[in-house]
Amino acid sequence: MKPDSSPLPGRRWLIGVLLGAGVLVNYFDRINLSVAAPQLQAEFGLGPVEIGVLFSAFFWTYAVLQIPAGIVLDRLGVTKVGRWGSFLWFAASAMTACAGGFGGILVARMMLGAAESPGFPANAKAVGYWFPRRERSLATALFDAAAKASSVLGVPLIALVVVRAGWRWGFVATAVMSLAYFAAFARLYRDPQADPKLSDAERNYIAAGGANVEGTSKVATWAMLGHLLRQRKVWGLSLGFAAYGYAFYLFLTWLPAYLVQTAHMGILRSASYAAIPWMCATLADLMVGGWLIDHLVSRGHDETRVRKTVLLSGMGLGVAVIGAVFTTNPIIAIVWISIALSGLAAAAPVGWSLPALIAPRGAAGTVGGIMNFANNLMGAVAPIVTGVIVGLTHSFAPAFAVAGVVLLGGMASFIFLLGRIAAVPEP
Repeated sequence: MKPDSSPLPGRRWLIGVLLGAGVLVNYFDRINLSVAAPQLQAEFGLGPVEIGVLFSAFFWTYAVLQIPAGIVLDRLGVTKVGRWGSFLWFAASAMTACAGGFGGILVARMMLGAAESPGFPANAKAVGYWFPRRERSLATALFDAAAKASSVLGVPLIALVVVRAGWRWGFVATAVMSLAYFAAFARLYRDPQADPKLSDAERNYIAAGGANVEGTSKVATWAMLGHLLRQRKVWGLSLGFAAYGYAFYLFLTWLPAYLVQTAHMGILRSASYAAIPWMCATLADLMVGGWLIDHLVSRGHDETRVRKTVLLSGMGLGVAVIGAVFTTNPIIAIVWISIALSGLAAAAPVGWSLPALIAPRGAAGTVGGIMNFANNLMGAVAPIVTGVIVGLTHSFAPAFAVAGVVLLGGMASFIFLLGRIAAVPEP
């Protein structure tokens, strides 16, 4: 009897695309406020301080709730947390569209941060369930690249709605997208064991490829958290990814201002130039951090060596941002920044694949929460430190040098603390 040569179904890739669409909607929800800010200032008489508070309110709850969200995720599972979270994205955008002033918008942004806090840890946990180890990098890149692509797609899309219909309709648009995603997630997502549309052949393929075992940990919640915080690997992962986050958020917040101040561009021109590194980053995320790693692992190369080579090389390329401070030519500056951001983008899927690879059974969400807490803490630190340095020196050179030193520290953390990519021991 001949072996079955029929093609393997691709249910897992449908799930991967679904997770990526969720991150895209996430980031549309986050950037809509920056697009609507001028109209909000005019309508409610808000000053720069109030607008700054509204910009930061999302991160107050998002960063603080990373570890609690990871714990809840490990207890309730991806399906329940994903449904409730995506519904609350919709509710937060709808609340903003109906807000009557500063206070209402502030509450809605804090609610959005809380609702989106389980997003990336949930995606990392879901990828661990749904994909064999040799396909996990590309699956992770699908949702991580969506975060980079949002800076290219989201701003012009939401700006078009805001300019033509007003700021409230910009939030209505993101609310509708969030509601559509909630409906899609509720209909499509189940863990593999509970998915009736997953074929036996694909289920066996996923399991045989080293997918994470489904279920919750038998260890008490706080005992598991304490155990993880004593693990060198968890600290290595978290400190290394915090260094990545410092550089990433520096680019996310200061790139347009850098082009205006140093390359002497106008605002509109700087916005168009700033899109180029993000497009390069999206491609590097998918092709290097995703496809290339899976290709090399599937061909028998050592998994730890492949992942850590891309991880460390990518963060090393991030140091190339220092090259941008030695020129006022915008094209040369964009080349250096594109190299740096592409390197960081290639490293990011590796970082997000690690929680499911090193966590004990049932603890991938908690590990992802710890890692993302450190990452998003840099979302608050990097913009402030950069602003202080630029204000004192009137130059981006020392600010970029600080980012380079931070990246080197993160590389050392990955080398000496994370070590080999293997699961930490059970408590």
